[in-house]
Amino acid sequence: MKNLITGAAGFIGSSIARRLIAQGQTVRGIDCFIDYYPRSIKENNIAPLRDCAEFEFIEDSLMSVDLERLLDGVKVVYHQAAQAGVRASWGRDFEIYTENNIRATQRLLEACRDRTIKVVYASSSSVYGDTEDLPMRETSPTAPHSPYGVSKLAAEHLCRLYTRNFGLHTVSLRYFTVYGPGQRPDMAFHKWIRAALTGNPVTVYGDGAQTRDFTFIDDIVTANLLAAERGQPGAVYNLGGGNRIDVNGVLELLGGILGDALKVERIEKQKGDVRHTFADTTLAQQDLGFKPAITLEEGLCKEAEWIEQVILPLAV
Repeated sequence: MKNLITGAAGFIGSSIARRLIAQGQTVRGIDCFIDYYPRSIKENNIAPLRDCAEFEFIEDSLMSVDLERLLDGVKVVYHQAAQAGVRASWGRDFEIYTENNIRATQRLLEACRDRTIKVVYASSSSVYGDTEDLPMRETSPTAPHSPYGVSKLAAEHLCRLYTRNFGLHTVSLRYFTVYGPGQRPDMAFHKWIRAALTGNPVTVYGDGAQTRDFTFIDDIVTANLLAAERGQPGAVYNLGGGNRIDVNGVLELLGGILGDALKVERIEKQKGDVRHTFADTTLAQQDLGFKPAITLEEGLCKEAEWIEQVILPLAV
């Protein structure tokens, strides 16, 4: 079966591609290499795939690519492409988010609407905003706390509209803080581990009592494949790893893994950051059979090994 992955050179997109190809499926990937972080990291993500006969890569934007050609023969679209980053989504840069997260999604859905295709859309826990109503359920109110969250929720609504009005089979997955080998360099775990390995202090926003539900990359990949197979048309599913912990607890855990306590510099909380996230994954368990398999300690060990062996030699 032929699959299309948008954002195929990114953290999650490339991970999905590798899994599908390992299963004997064919993948067409597209990525426009937005300069949010160094291209060398994305090139490294897809380097193992470039020589695979089952992998076809297109460097282009969803806003300019020939979608008829892109979708030819495709049965499942894993729509991972997006402009990432909560803190960078304010001010004039929001135009980048509307272009890449909303308009690009609408253009893709419009091209898919008269085809027999399933679209699995990568949404975010950011759609819930800053709430004390925990755990977050798919039926909980959505009130994004950042422009980024607004853009992800808007694309979610578009997916549901194309399901209701045109019968397009879409499934939206709300990711809760994905980490592991391949993680973006702007994400906290990546920055902290890299800083610690190079003898530098780690920067923490706020008092460190904020909590997150961390989800390992392999579990996210598994959930995407399950969503393509079992997800209900128009449905939304939370994907959390069941590894909720506060930031101070993570720092202590990392110190144990890396063999020395981390040197911490605390600065003011950033605009758009929420206090807590915690996923209720009951629906994903019922419909998809989703069950996270990797503990936080296991996942952090894998990410630390990847940063030491892959990222530090890249010198980016």
